[in-house]
Amino acid sequence: MEPRITVITLGVSDLETSLDFYHEGLGWPTEGIVGTEFEGGAVAFFPLNNGLQLALYPKQQIAEDANVEEAAPSSTEFTLGHNVASKEAVDAVLKTADEAGAKITDPPRDREWGGYSGHFLDPDDHLWEVVWNPQFEIEE
Repeated sequence: MEPRITVITLGVSDLETSLDFYHEGLGWPTEGIVGTEFEGGAVAFFPLNNGLQLALYPKQQIAEDANVEEAAPSSTEFTLGHNVASKEAVDAVLKTADEAGAKITDPPRDREWGGYSGHFLDPDDHLWEVVWNPQFEIEE
């Protein structure tokens, strides 16, 4: 298996609420909810960089599709990293997320390793880290 990820799918409790957060609140482009003509097919996609897609899909449908039990979520299972080109960009993204209704769990601050970052939770408690890392070159 090649080390490749093409879609990151987040299980959501309310597809419309999560769509509004990412599209209206964060300003991410999307065609909206698609696949409604299929039973259990409603999903929203957001194109990211380099062909990567973020998908929002109902949690109960993920459980059914994968033949697993729906489990209680934990915000510490993983984080989604959003790297930016400056400290100011970290502040701006976290402000946008806050205004969109995110819960800021860790306001932006300097880190021991030389970077600057903060964290927020989306409507389904998926944990995002917004980070400026002086070792990464990010084109915005």
